[in-house]
Amino acid sequence: MPEPELSQRRRLLVLAICCMSLLIVSLDNTVLNVALPSMQDDLHASTSGLQWTIDAYTLVLASLLMLAGSTADRIGRKRVFIAGLIVFTIGSALCSVAPNLDALVIFRMVQAVGGSMLNPVAMSIITNTFTDPRERARAIGAWGGVVGISMAAGPLVGGLLVEAVDWRAIFWINLPVGLAALLLTLRYVPESRAPKARRPDPVGQLLVIALFGSLTYAIIEAPNAGLATVLPFAAVAVIALIGLLSYEPRRAEPLVDLRFFRSAPFSGATVIAISAFASLGGFLFLSTLYLQNVRGLDALHAGLWMLPMAAPTLVCAPLAGRLLASVGPRLPLLIAGIAMTASPLLFAAFEGETSNVTLFLGYLLFGVGFGFVNAPITNTAVSGMPRAQAGVAAAVASTSRQLGQTLGVAVVGAVLASGIGASSYADAFVPAARPGWWILVGCGVSVLVFGALSSGRWARGTAERTAERLEEEEVRQVVGAGERS
Repeated sequence: MPEPELSQRRRLLVLAICCMSLLIVSLDNTVLNVALPSMQDDLHASTSGLQWTIDAYTLVLASLLMLAGSTADRIGRKRVFIAGLIVFTIGSALCSVAPNLDALVIFRMVQAVGGSMLNPVAMSIITNTFTDPRERARAIGAWGGVVGISMAAGPLVGGLLVEAVDWRAIFWINLPVGLAALLLTLRYVPESRAPKARRPDPVGQLLVIALFGSLTYAIIEAPNAGLATVLPFAAVAVIALIGLLSYEPRRAEPLVDLRFFRSAPFSGATVIAISAFASLGGFLFLSTLYLQNVRGLDALHAGLWMLPMAAPTLVCAPLAGRLLASVGPRLPLLIAGIAMTASPLLFAAFEGETSNVTLFLGYLLFGVGFGFVNAPITNTAVSGMPRAQAGVAAAVASTSRQLGQTLGVAVVGAVLASGIGASSYADAFVPAARPGWWILVGCGVSVLVFGALSSGRWARGTAERTAERLEEEEVRQVVGAGERS
């Protein structure tokens, strides 16, 4: 249970510690993107190999987030958070000494096991620490601002490390931050758990892993392996999805509580998270390869070119938190949708990457859009749910983010690989990337449309009714358990 007697200073310290975990996870992704061309040369990786260095991490993360959230609610959020910091830090150390691409992918998966215990659990800790809705919205805005910090610092730090040492050094920065967060957590973060422990759901967990893993493999390997190879994996994904939809509603305490989706804001936040982070994953992947492999920039100068995207994210994320606290989620979501549609449209329709002016403007618009989208997603996902299920609700939101980023890299990378084929990389990149940019335009339109639909009076009514039903069901379960005992 949360500790209501925590002072304002202690609550802010807890927020800062939780933000440190988000920083190392987010920084890891932005730093890695800048290092991709260097890793490609050193490890002799193909485009699909580069996709796997990113997607192996986000895939495992997405598959385990809901398990981590429910486990933290059951055995203690602080305990799971500490375990996540330890595993993530060890995984980072292993990545820095990976001898080949296969080992790097495996060690990235170790990182992801630890990462799955960090962000959703940290968000659950924040939700239970900041109980006032306005204060919580500001805290989540600060949380979203950390993503901006990682986007601003990641390309520069990554570029410096790659140029000064090599790509292995990008994993070193996680070690001191992870250790500091671990020591501070042991000292200052209070333990909390849900009043009623949720039982494990191994069947649901296996179905989630089968769905995400087979779908991602089918998308990434389709350009190279052919239809006969990927079709069985696509079939497994369909069967796993059908299994989830039929099995989970019959469980009293499912891994994926489909009742959450009766809330229009929660459902909207899920779709928006998938769309926004698919756009982020695809955007970073295309931009990094273009700047270094087509324009011939080194890692540091490629990182500098990404500052027009990173800086607005850093500025707009806390602004989104303040708007969220004062006027609700609709305005920041509409701003995000418009900006995240306009940005890739410059590249899809006007070949914006070929001009410095439009390249700068495209990065700037994307940074504004992404800066406004993160806080309303998180707040909408957890604010309408009973606090006893904060870990599960936050984990679903985090899973949507990671699934979106996984699919963004997989789909855009597959489209790019198909378009380039055997042609010269530099000559073929811009036309080959155009379908990928159009996919990202569709993601921006999705943010705009679902942001408008899920933030009105009708949507808020569905959230209130869903929360009431969930709370009533929890009371009935507690009373029933007491009578049986």
